[in-house]
Amino acid sequence: MRGPRALWQAWVRRSRTKSPWIVHFDCGGCNGCDIEILDTLMPRFSAERFGVINVGDPRQGDILLVTGPANLRNAAVLRSVYDQMAEPKAVVAVGSCAAHGGVFRGAPNILGGVGELVPVDVFVPGCPPTPERILEGVIAALPLLAEPRTARQATGGPSPMSIVMLEPREEEVVRVPAS
Repeated sequence: MRGPRALWQAWVRRSRTKSPWIVHFDCGGCNGCDIEILDTLMPRFSAERFGVINVGDPRQGDILLVTGPANLRNAAVLRSVYDQMAEPKAVVAVGSCAAHGGVFRGAPNILGGVGELVPVDVFVPGCPPTPERILEGVIAALPLLAEPRTARQATGGPSPMSIVMLEPREEEVVRVPAS
């Protein structure tokens, strides 16, 4: 027979995978990805009907959605937000800027993608990605909430830097005409 603590922990694990709470952190950029994240919470896509709730306190969040490139000004803040989140947690980098710096890469204050500062679990491609793709990224992160990051490493599971990269769809691929 399982004790009350084990039952409580099992209930919390189930709740995290069935109703993830997301923390949205904007590192900067053009805010196109931020608008798309907000669109996922609006009535047309209504992520809340699937149990996805946007919270403002990192200590309550399960999944960190990061948009924009990592830069010198927000590096410490992003790391602090990540450190405040309780295990198990997952990080989803939304958009090209969060993945590798995007159009801002090469600027003197840009460090690159957010993977330079925090371990990213899922990359959602696009500039900006569609709300459907953002929801796919959140869904791809759900299995990672089953156990803490340190336990995943100990059991041979994903390491902190192992990632899920959503493949671009045909309509998302930009074709450059040959000259």
